[in-house]
Amino acid sequence: MTLQIKRAGIIAKKDDRQAADYARHLRRWLEQRGIETVLDELSADLHLLIILGGDGTLLHVAETAARHDIPVIGINLGNLGFLTELTQEESESALAAIISGPAAMERRMMLKARLLESGRQHDYRHALNDIVISKNAIDRLLHLATKADGNPITTYQSDGLIFSTPTGSTAYNLSAGGPLVHPELETILVTPICPFMLSSRPTIVPPEMTITSEFLADDLGSRAKVIIDGQRVWDMKPGDVLEVSTSEYALRLISSTKRDYFSILRNKLKWGAR
Repeated sequence: MTLQIKRAGIIAKKDDRQAADYARHLRRWLEQRGIETVLDELSADLHLLIILGGDGTLLHVAETAARHDIPVIGINLGNLGFLTELTQEESESALAAIISGPAAMERRMMLKARLLESGRQHDYRHALNDIVISKNAIDRLLHLATKADGNPITTYQSDGLIFSTPTGSTAYNLSAGGPLVHPELETILVTPICPFMLSSRPTIVPPEMTITSEFLADDLGSRAKVIIDGQRVWDMKPGDVLEVSTSEYALRLISSTKRDYFSILRNKLKWGAR
């Protein structure tokens, strides 16, 4: 896809001097090529959004970028990231190629969630990686009655539950024993965190399904929280229901032509290393 880039935004990792310095350098570089550039601003009129930092910096702006349908490119100033897969050394040549010709663009599926309380339902929030129900550190196991399109899956007794996109399969889902799923697939992963029953296994469901998970009451006063792409969004109390489904938004992520998904996995997960 060829992009007509007249206005670009640069989002630098917060409180990172290297990222801030390089953001100013890239701004001058882009403006020398006739592209108006703003720093640390995200508005609907941007034609390109450049992330300087790591995957966390990109996740922080993914929902807004997807809502405005702004293509995103990630430049990692440390180690290679799953989402910010370009290095600083590659950034100018990659940007020059994007400005002058077609860009390799991936459409990354997102999830949306809303909390349903008695007499109230919250607005949807959207996630690129995952939506997590998690217990507080000192609380006992959560009891989460979970359904797909109204059909019971099971009542998980666990430290929590992860609803992940394929993009997020390499994040918390992987640490919890969930599967790796190629990001070009569209599916919803449901992975329990430290389940009480060994038979409680990760489940992959079609993207058309709506998943609900009700926080059941117990006699011990357990509490739960909902975390979306690493940010605590809601607190759950017994009787509350979290609803998760595929978002109508997707993130347009510009990918590197120098490496593929499996090479990134080998680099990050050290497959075959001795």
